[in-house]
This record gives sequence, structure tokens and C-alpha cells, in this order.
Amino acid sequence: MQNTQSDYEKAMIEAFVNKDEKTTLWYQNAFSKFNINGIDTMKWVWSWWAFAGGWAFLLYRKQYIPALVLFVISLGTSFIPFASMLVAILAGGFSTYFVYKGYKHKKEEIEAQIEDPQKRIETMREVGGYNSWVAWVYIAFISIAFIYTFIAVLAMMPN
Repeated sequence: MQNTQSDYEKAMIEAFVNKDEKTTLWYQNAFSKFNINGIDTMKWVWSWWAFAGGWAFLLYRKQYIPALVLFVISLGTSFIPFASMLVAILAGGFSTYFVYKGYKHKKEEIEAQIEDPQKRIETMREVGGYNSWVAWVYIAFISIAFIYTFIAVLAMMPN
């Protein structure tokens, strides 16, 4: 299968992802699956990071609205047996599409305002990328949830 992404498109994705070559290549391959002859299509592209991180993965990748929606869905389904696992599986399969949509939106915005391709790539590197602080917030969130659960279990134990 021939890769139809132009050098410019590859450079824009690389700037957006702003990670090592292996990660960038993974996103380039994933993004190419979402655009078929100029038409965006939601497809299943598995990400272990999205599966394990859920809303935090989307927040890390600066996809704020999808992250909020997934957070609310995760909270709402947390009391239903096996629903959390289903949400995690769906997040693992579809979250990368929302990252792609964020990329496309930022790319269109940049291209509408900046003529020079090199400046576009530099701008994408600035506005794309990731939020490194999310890892710490996620760890804190999980820790608080664990401590709360531990205290709740202790409180339910007979004296």
C-alpha cells in the first residue's frame, strides 16, 4: 500500500505530535486511515495509551471537549458492572480519531492565517503537541480515588 501523505503533511503531523520518530510514524499511519480521498471517516485504531488513560489521554493530547465528554461518561458508567471496561475499550479504539480531528482543525486554522509552509510547521509545533502536566494530574486523580476506596472499605469493615 502506497503512502499518499505529502512531505508537508508528514511535517505538519510530526510538528503536531511533537514526539519521537516511532510515535510520529504511528500517528501518521493512524491519521492516514481517517482520511479516505479527502473524506474524514471515524475508524477503529487501537491505542493502549487511550485504553489505559481514557479521558487523560485526550487531555494529554489537548483534545479538551472529547476529554470532558469521556470523563463524564466514565463517571456516569462507573457504577454499572463492566461498563467501565466497555468505555475503556471504546476509548482505546476511537480516541485517536478525536486527536486527528483536533489536528485537522488546528491545521485548517493555521493554513487560513499563514502563507509560508515553514512558518505553518513552526506554528503547529507551538499549538499542537501535548500537555505534560496531565500525567501528574492523572496520577493524583487515581491516587485520590484509590485512597477514597481504601478508606471506604475500611469504614465498612466490622470493628
